[in-house]
Amino acid sequence: MTTDLSIVHLFLGASPIVQLVMLALLLVSLLSWFVIFHRGKVLRWARRDADAFEQRFWSGTELGALFKEISRDDYQASGMERIFEAGFREFARLRRKEGGTGQATIEGAQRAMRVALMRENDALEHHLSFLATVGSTSPYVGLFGTVWGIMNSFRALGNVQQATIAMVAPGIAEALVATAMGLFAAIPAVIAYNRFANDAERLGNRYENFLEEFAAVLQRQAGA
Repeated sequence: MTTDLSIVHLFLGASPIVQLVMLALLLVSLLSWFVIFHRGKVLRWARRDADAFEQRFWSGTELGALFKEISRDDYQASGMERIFEAGFREFARLRRKEGGTGQATIEGAQRAMRVALMRENDALEHHLSFLATVGSTSPYVGLFGTVWGIMNSFRALGNVQQATIAMVAPGIAEALVATAMGLFAAIPAVIAYNRFANDAERLGNRYENFLEEFAAVLQRQAGA
């Protein structure tokens, strides 16, 4: 007589605690894959928009015209564009202010860009902590389900006269499925977290470099 060891049968035959662990890991895995696809798309768009804006910025476009285009209500500004918009807006406001000095104008524009930079960095790192949590905790949650299932299997052996592998195998297999599901949830989350954290850091460095370069451009304009 053969024993059905399919995943569905093992899940249905597991104890309620192990079933709850499996369902929780399945839900977390689905959520992490959604975050992975969404974060990947966001970071790709951010890199594409940064490349396009830098090309426009350094092509010799007049800064006032570029600011008017980006600050329109119907324009969806992206990361580097928001930093430029915040800096140029503050720069123009302080230059119009009576008694404003050149150095105070530049410092005010830099402060505005720093605030925008922090917001953009937060947006780039959004949901990365969720992937880190899934990657670090899912194996332990799966291990808990495994330990619980094996404990129940050995407890059931106390009620029989003669124990065989056929009697123990289904219970142990049910328990090991929880560990497998924990690893299935954790491994993609860890890989994606490392990749996205590196991409977000590199984009943040690009934003910060642009901030310094743009501040130098404003410094020259203030001096003129």
